[in-house]
Amino acid sequence: MAGRQLAAFVVAAAVLALCSGVAAQSPDAPRPLPSNYEIIDPGKYRRDQQLACNDDRTNTTACMAKCDKRCPNQCIVLCPGCKTFCMCDFYPGVSCGDPRFTGGDGNNFYFHGEKDHDFCILSDAGLHINAHFIGKRNPAMGRDFTWIQALGIRFAHHRLYMGAQKTAKWDNDVDRLDLAFDGAPIDVPAPDSGAVWRSAAVPGLTVARTASANGVRVRLEGVFDIMANVVPISAEDSRIHNYGVTDDDCLAHFDLGFRFFDLTDDVHGVLGQTYRSDYVNQLSVSSNMPVMGGAPNYVASHIFATDCAVARFGAHRAAGISMVTAKAY
Repeated sequence: MAGRQLAAFVVAAAVLALCSGVAAQSPDAPRPLPSNYEIIDPGKYRRDQQLACNDDRTNTTACMAKCDKRCPNQCIVLCPGCKTFCMCDFYPGVSCGDPRFTGGDGNNFYFHGEKDHDFCILSDAGLHINAHFIGKRNPAMGRDFTWIQALGIRFAHHRLYMGAQKTAKWDNDVDRLDLAFDGAPIDVPAPDSGAVWRSAAVPGLTVARTASANGVRVRLEGVFDIMANVVPISAEDSRIHNYGVTDDDCLAHFDLGFRFFDLTDDVHGVLGQTYRSDYVNQLSVSSNMPVMGGAPNYVASHIFATDCAVARFGAHRAAGISMVTAKAY
């Protein structure tokens, strides 16, 4: 299922980070999970869904585990001790829910932004990624509940769009992915066909489904590797968190996993800055909800705009663009 594939992706990313220092640039980056992990998907069932953890030494059920209510769509369970974690709490480059990121330094933080706006989440000389936020206003809190609905990715002179289509009633078997490259739709067949979309213009760019619907992996060789799952806000999630979801829109959005390669030390953006060697986390990491502020620094005028205050795209353009183009080919 897509959830386990996303988990496997971030586990692999963490392992690779420990070996090569590529995905995370901090000695405090989290350790990879051992082999005895399982995934619970409470968003697809009821919040009280439980998993039986077996003890291989005694061949008995050691305990029953369930997700903490903070976990938006999946949680990880380590057996046989039933230690349960939200998947978004550990891995560099993961974003889930009301956007909760795990930075390149291994720390978790929220960035609420504002609904119906675009924000620069990563900007480097040769790579720029904006995220479009959707959401619901909570009058009692004075801010929006927000989720990432789409990504606009720029590299060299190319533009890649990944979006979750607006959906009223959610059906796991109906694909709600919207993908386009340089303005042309990308059609990726179901995985049982064994086909992968490959760009004719950029041979290093591929898009492959990780599930028959709503799961995709987008890779640009030597530049980025992105796993994206489209997920809804369920009625149960809305009731628990007071999201106020209505029958005409389930607020379909992305859960995301990122890996980046060859970022410069000038990289910026909501997530990008956490990969810098000189990044100093000034958030209250002990808080239940550390929030990164400064939204005006990251707002962009549209999904592909590189006009946020911290934009780096095109800086030293010749070197940055040639690096990306060379990697792609």
